[in-house]
Amino acid sequence: MAGVSSQSLATVREGLESRLPGATLGLAEELFGVLSILDGNAGLRRALTDPSRTGKDKAVLVDQLIAGRVSPEAAAVVRDLVTERWANARDIGDALETLAATVVIAVAEQGSGVEGLDRLENELFSFIQVVASNHALQRALSDAQATPESKVALGLKLVPQAGPAARLLIAQAVRAPRGLKPAILVERFLELVAARQQRWIANVSVTRPLTASQLERLESGLNTMYARELKVNVTVDPTLIGGVRVSVGDEMVDSTVVTRLSDLRRKLAG
Repeated sequence: MAGVSSQSLATVREGLESRLPGATLGLAEELFGVLSILDGNAGLRRALTDPSRTGKDKAVLVDQLIAGRVSPEAAAVVRDLVTERWANARDIGDALETLAATVVIAVAEQGSGVEGLDRLENELFSFIQVVASNHALQRALSDAQATPESKVALGLKLVPQAGPAARLLIAQAVRAPRGLKPAILVERFLELVAARQQRWIANVSVTRPLTASQLERLESGLNTMYARELKVNVTVDPTLIGGVRVSVGDEMVDSTVVTRLSDLRRKLAG
């Protein structure tokens, strides 16, 4: 996904963030259900990605389709999705799949933070490993003659200790791989988990090793700044000359001498 679709996905994902603290797996199930409707109706997908239609028209169309069938929260997410612009009909389905998976991942994150994400990552990876090592399983999970229910039952038997979040993602990948092999789609879900984990990891670069006291103050300050218990990874980089560089997810805080000098050079050149 690139260009206008990539920008639209970034916009709707940002809007979804405000809904995630109280999200449930039920919301994700509803979004996956709407995805099934979209995947089964090419005309609807074209209508919702038609550049000649206004976002308001598309919102009205989707409201008529799902009104009373999903919760107000799910309807609002889908409405936000369809009012954006999409380069092609496939992209809107891929985006909805990403939003639904993001909800599942956020639910795993609730209460236990990075530990919950670690568990989800391990459970998804376990499924991938089991399937990758058994060609018979791969064929069975992709068998066009088997019912979706039987394939889901088989897939979940492979990870008997998995929690509700992992089971939902695995079931979705087996039931509706959307042109991919189930394990490949689970790998995509795993990439989303890894990306969200970065929100809990602070990568810190300093010019010299920190003392235990300095590290404690740094961790306390970062936890307060980001309102969560971060895992702090410290790297010594003498080339920074002075100061500290911190990255958490997509955010960067940089007070190094190198950066200040670079900023000065740009101002002088301008």
